[in-house]
Amino acid sequence: MLQIHSYWAYLVLIMLVIAFVNALTGLLSKRTFESKDLRLPLFALIVSHIQLIIGLGWYFMSPWFQALKANGMGETMGNSTARFMAVEHPIMMILAIVLITIGFSKHKKKTSDTAKFKTITIFYGIALLLILARIPWGQWLA
Repeated sequence: MLQIHSYWAYLVLIMLVIAFVNALTGLLSKRTFESKDLRLPLFALIVSHIQLIIGLGWYFMSPWFQALKANGMGETMGNSTARFMAVEHPIMMILAIVLITIGFSKHKKKTSDTAKFKTITIFYGIALLLILARIPWGQWLA
């Protein structure tokens, strides 16, 4: 499960970066919002939700969650590695996916092309920063 979660994360990052860069370039160039401009953030939304499901499945099987249950929140919060893996990483990833979902929903309600691109750029950009900030790089790249 951990391997699936790790490999799927590459797809999430690739799709999120592509959707963000596409929206940013559309915003800066004042391009017309076309069907590909809808599909790219949609695919990023879909792969991120699949990652959330995989991640939640892994989380409840992980040794970090088992240690949290066994030792309690106080001890987990006192250990920086345990806190990162059991609390910070899951919360930030869920928050990032919530932002992606909100951004996709809000952009559909916008009437101008600029507003659509701006909404996706802001929400997907913040989500991308949150994800990049809380990836366990030491374990992921090892």
